[in-house]
Amino acid sequence: MSDGVHGLQQLSAHRRSLSAWFERPLGRALLAGEAERLGAILPKLYGTVAVQLGRAGKVDLLESCQAPTRLVLDVPYGAPSAARSSVLSTLDALPIDQRSVDVALLPHALEFAPDPHQVLREVQRVLAPEGHVVILGFNPFSLWGVRKLVTRRGRRAPWCGQFIGLLRLKDWLKLLGFELVQGGMLFYRPPVVSQRILDRLQFLDRMGDRWWPMGGAVYVVVAKKRVVGMTPLRPAWRSSGMLNGTVARPVAFVANHRSATIIPWPRRVPRRRSAPR
Repeated sequence: MSDGVHGLQQLSAHRRSLSAWFERPLGRALLAGEAERLGAILPKLYGTVAVQLGRAGKVDLLESCQAPTRLVLDVPYGAPSAARSSVLSTLDALPIDQRSVDVALLPHALEFAPDPHQVLREVQRVLAPEGHVVILGFNPFSLWGVRKLVTRRGRRAPWCGQFIGLLRLKDWLKLLGFELVQGGMLFYRPPVVSQRILDRLQFLDRMGDRWWPMGGAVYVVVAKKRVVGMTPLRPAWRSSGMLNGTVARPVAFVANHRSATIIPWPRRVPRRRSAPR
């Protein structure tokens, strides 16, 4: 029990540190770029319920979402965000019914989760069939990843997080039955703290996709929950003895997701020949 409480306290401290970082010049610039990219993605994802796992500063990342019901879930670490209705919850055990969410947004939720794969399993559980998950994650193969490597121990967010590689994330999603819909990179400026330098380097965001397309600070992945449909099976034919005057008859198979039920084809009764007069 004490380990669980300590883990929750550490996670709350990391989330608090990340929220404070998003209020600084570098965090504000990144958050603005992420909100702009989501403004082009979320309106195309239809549904009635959208859930954001983890707050990201004071910017409402679900503002462009068309879902009438929008919630933000996060661990308790401070005053809840006023932008959306907030629910206090751990991200690896969501208090949500299965198959009840249409859009799940994860803005840097996996980097600070003790078990990021469990968070994805929970997302897969609560998503409705054909529902979408949108993931924002720090790219370890970028200048930001280099900054994380050279930063000393005891560092604050976001450098204290676990930067998950894009290929690794794709493997996790594939194992959980997700189909990748689209992806991309954003924010090609280096992690400098000066607002003046960030403004002068803003042109890198426009040229990054052409110059170094995999070197963005953040990747955006959109995946859809696949649904395993019914697989029709061809009728298997079997023949009975021709001595009794019957012909070959098929056996129809009806397949569902659990078992196959065999339904016999109606037996054909041979006609009786009338006696000659």
